[in-house]
Amino acid sequence: MQELLGRISALDPQASVSLRVIACFDELVVGNVNTRGLLSAAASLAGCTAGFCQDLPPRAVRVTPKGELAEGHALPPADSSIRCDGLAVWLEREGPAHANDSIILDRLALAVRIRHGRGRRDADNRRELGLLLDRSVPVEERRTAAARLHLAPGAKYRVLAAPLFAVWAEHPTGAEDVVATPYGPIHALVVPQDRAPGSASPSGIGIATTVEHLHRSFRTAVVALRLCAPPATPCVLADRYGGVIELLADAPLDADLPDVDSLDEVMGHAWGPATLDALVRAGSVRQAARLAGVHHSTLQTRLDAITDVVGFDPFDGIGRTRLGIAYLVWRQRNSRVLDLPAPTYTASTAG
Repeated sequence: MQELLGRISALDPQASVSLRVIACFDELVVGNVNTRGLLSAAASLAGCTAGFCQDLPPRAVRVTPKGELAEGHALPPADSSIRCDGLAVWLEREGPAHANDSIILDRLALAVRIRHGRGRRDADNRRELGLLLDRSVPVEERRTAAARLHLAPGAKYRVLAAPLFAVWAEHPTGAEDVVATPYGPIHALVVPQDRAPGSASPSGIGIATTVEHLHRSFRTAVVALRLCAPPATPCVLADRYGGVIELLADAPLDADLPDVDSLDEVMGHAWGPATLDALVRAGSVRQAARLAGVHHSTLQTRLDAITDVVGFDPFDGIGRTRLGIAYLVWRQRNSRVLDLPAPTYTASTAG
């Protein structure tokens, strides 16, 4: 748990604190952390003592922000506590409540209820947006989830996908949550098709669909996110790749693709990434040379070397398609965009 809290505290300070709190408690619930651990997390996030009590059997626990048991007893404060199903949790804040006290208390209450068998684990782990973006959920259930999120039937929306540590220059309003993916938890945000989806770095913006097919928008948004390469390419719009991005979204993670494997050798050269990018975007050797910033004879030499490695001519008919798809899949498999940034240490955190 302490490792998790350290990771949460290392995230970019401009990231959504509410989403970080949700992600933190989701991980604690999945990890089956005990009540003291849940209180310790809440106290650490809030910076004040967190408390818990139950009616049957009678029990009370209070934990300080340092994770230590607090001495003495305290009654749940009327203005900073939640009571339900014979359980109560609270924050012992001196002075006015802080901006994030409410979300911390809400997530603590839900986590404690689940821990004590009185919460709805399915409702917590599969919240409305998670249901809506899961293609395995029956379409009627997805429509119901969309209605609860106030999304209009027939209207088109896009899903924006971003890491929890993304930096937002502008954060639009809309249905949002932390959604589990094969690559880890992703911040998903739904916005109308005709509205600017905001500017988060890094982020991927999915194709526009109706609510019944928002799972497609989310999957393409995740692919677009994994094609980001900040700071040069902080945001990718799925529309840029047309139907190809849906093929990438549906491809199995462990698919055996020899064309992709052959690019490992090419990418091992210092000139490999820039040259392949230029070849995929160019219509001729001379144009590729201009894009790569080299003489056309140099580019031709590199093209010959690439042809020898991959076994086909990237400019010969279907070879262009083969190289383009292999290049995008290679970038997906080798994406580092979701790696947690290294913590930034200051004088206040050192020592």
